[in-house]
Amino acid sequence: MPESVLVIHNVTKTYPGVIALNDVSMEFEAGEVHALVGENGAGKSTIIKCISGAVRPDSGSIRFEGQELTAMGPDGLRKMGIEVVYQELNLAPQLAVYENIFLGNLETKGPGKRLVDPGKMIAETKRIFEQLGIDIDPEEKTGNLSVAYMQFVEIAKAISKDAKVLIMDEPTATLANSDVQILFQTIRKLKARGVTIIYVSHRMEEIFEITDRCTVMRDGHYITTVVTKDVKRKDLINYMVGREMSETYPERDTKPGEETLRVEHLTGNGVQDISFSLHRGEILGMAGLVGAGRTETAMMIFGAARVESGKIFVHGREVHIPSPRAAVNHGIGLIPEDRKLHGLILGKSIVENITFPSLKRFAKKMVIDRRREKKAAREQVDILRIKTPGLAQTVKNLSGGNQQKVVLAKWLVRKSDILIFDEPTRGVDVGAKQEIYRIMNQLVEDGKSIIMISSEMEELLGMSDRLIVLSEHRMAGELGKEEMTQNRVLDMASGDK
Repeated sequence: MPESVLVIHNVTKTYPGVIALNDVSMEFEAGEVHALVGENGAGKSTIIKCISGAVRPDSGSIRFEGQELTAMGPDGLRKMGIEVVYQELNLAPQLAVYENIFLGNLETKGPGKRLVDPGKMIAETKRIFEQLGIDIDPEEKTGNLSVAYMQFVEIAKAISKDAKVLIMDEPTATLANSDVQILFQTIRKLKARGVTIIYVSHRMEEIFEITDRCTVMRDGHYITTVVTKDVKRKDLINYMVGREMSETYPERDTKPGEETLRVEHLTGNGVQDISFSLHRGEILGMAGLVGAGRTETAMMIFGAARVESGKIFVHGREVHIPSPRAAVNHGIGLIPEDRKLHGLILGKSIVENITFPSLKRFAKKMVIDRRREKKAAREQVDILRIKTPGLAQTVKNLSGGNQQKVVLAKWLVRKSDILIFDEPTRGVDVGAKQEIYRIMNQLVEDGKSIIMISSEMEELLGMSDRLIVLSEHRMAGELGKEEMTQNRVLDMASGDK
């Protein structure tokens, strides 16, 4: 039987009013890729923080290579070989790539090793990237890289420190399919060297492709550990949510109505000559590879980026949208790709986030009617099934799925009838995905119009009534429901019509 390099035994961690981990035990073997899965709020983040030393358990023990870790901090654990690559990148954008990789661990030379040795660090950075099969200039300013390449810099930083256990938290959230395969090649190389990979992801297809074993958590409890190749996808999902659940897309019986939005030859923000229409009661999917121009197009429609040429029509009337405020006034709402950065005020309460774009509705002589404001927020919390102990809860303390619902709630209170969903289920678990799909279907049944940008092919094909495909910042074409296949979309997205 393989050796357990990391053993968690009866770990409990509580916060005020919440038991984050309840008597959790699990083991990780040397040189395996081990998935840690569960819905948001299951306890995955807390167990990662305990393993990395960012959080100290209330009780229980964590042992690494036979040594007790429970009282050790992050720096001590890094020196022992435990590294974490978080979903939120921890890089200094103003520094060169090699400087980020060796930050806090500089190579030195000369008498007393007092002089920094850039040449040695650059050479070592090149060697690491060659191992990974990635072409990144070590001297490039990190802020100039794409998000995907920044992710690889984070991984290279961990590898430079000879990690024995590498925890990856949603590592593919911002990666294109080609980059995901490079990442998987890297993971396999690390595994062959005996590195233990703890892999956290909501994407079922990735878990089944790359992991050896899978541990399921639910509501702060350990549920089970399974050999990945021996478990069915449906059964794994049922372990996670604690009930029978289909991951298929809910059926919808709505027929699109009149046109609500039309863009003609839209150019600007890096994209050229984009034309399409959107109808009442319709979900229009927007497909394309990473960098194709989907989000850039959405930003122009929402007034967050300048339109150089072209026209936008709302309900048949040409409109000028120079700012997000103008878009909101025309009934357009955006659920952005990065909800934490662009969609929420994380330090504010649920009620403040939900009502912020609509404060004039609740004001009388410059005084906010708090009773009416709370009533409107409570209605959306109930309709969207936002899980929270109360309206005063700070939004940063909600799970990803519930944060996404709060972003949507503010546009429903604002009575927006054209909604742009940019990566609506990124970083949310399978249960929350089903809820978001249900809500989107209900919205179009109620007469709303939705543009859905997604990098998940199944999601696009399962939820869209029509698809427009972008390739290299231009329109590649449009597909009706009966024409939509994965191969056809990928051919168009890659420029092969």
